[in-house]
Amino acid sequence: MKLRCAVLDDFQSAAATAADWSPVAEDVDVVSFPGHFAAEEELAAALAGFDIVVTLRERVAFPASLFARLPRLKLLVATGMRNSVIDYAAAEAHGVTVCGTDSSSAPPAELTWALILGLARGLVPEATALRLGGPWQSTVGADLHGRRLGLLGLGKIGSRVARVGLAFGMDVVAWSRNLTRERADEVGVRLAASMEELLETSDFVSVHLALSERTRGLVGAAELRLMKPTGYLVNTSRAAIVDQDALVEALHTGVIAGAGVDVFDVEPLPVDHPMRTSPRLLATPHLGYVSRDNYAAYYGQAVEDIRAYLAGAPVRFLGGHPGTAAALARNGAGR
Repeated sequence: MKLRCAVLDDFQSAAATAADWSPVAEDVDVVSFPGHFAAEEELAAALAGFDIVVTLRERVAFPASLFARLPRLKLLVATGMRNSVIDYAAAEAHGVTVCGTDSSSAPPAELTWALILGLARGLVPEATALRLGGPWQSTVGADLHGRRLGLLGLGKIGSRVARVGLAFGMDVVAWSRNLTRERADEVGVRLAASMEELLETSDFVSVHLALSERTRGLVGAAELRLMKPTGYLVNTSRAAIVDQDALVEALHTGVIAGAGVDVFDVEPLPVDHPMRTSPRLLATPHLGYVSRDNYAAYYGQAVEDIRAYLAGAPVRFLGGHPGTAAALARNGAGR
């Protein structure tokens, strides 16, 4: 019998058309789940009959307790080459191989600029007013040229954002704990003396740090109060880097002029989440990685990962058990 592969969180039902799955069609039946499983019990029940799972970014956690409930699972493909919500030790203990895929830094950088421009020029309220017969011009846009863009993080995505800011004629500064003057010079931006200086002097602050214990909650209530009342905060990185309660409070009280957010503490965002009704907020449902080219890479390379595993030579190995197709046969997968 064929093996069974589950594709999780296929919200747009795009996985089947984003890549050619025919190379594994003789060996694998692929089932796409367009909805999200919020509870582990529900997820475990849905995946009980699957040998392979393709999981979208860090949407679904795979802790030890979940691996223990999925004895049939032998291959987990994570889109992207970094996933902080998979327990790799547990994967290894349960004989599960974890492989990844490439993920481009271009789409999240582009979305960052969509949020910055949308905030600066009031695109959502102005477009809504135009469609609904509201006032003709109700906002006065914020300028980018000559203003300061402060970047928390200057990695692949932050560097892309920086170069666009420079093209707009902005004064771009950057800071992170490990950022060197040489790296800042290479990108063509100034190294801020401290995070506090960056927050105090920037007109737009954009977050591009990896989430770690050092960056979790890095921007809290005190840091938000350092920002200009005319300043905007954009976060397309990880929600936990910015204290969510503090951000909601800052938006309600006008501590900052506004925020653009693509990441949240709970995803998908519950209907009663305070972010849905916060003023001065331009929010998108974690679209940073959602683009045709990225999906082609995700699912195209997921097919490659599955083929390689079945051939006994896993590629883009992230962790877990460096297993082969023999592991599937030994565990009765597909029967």
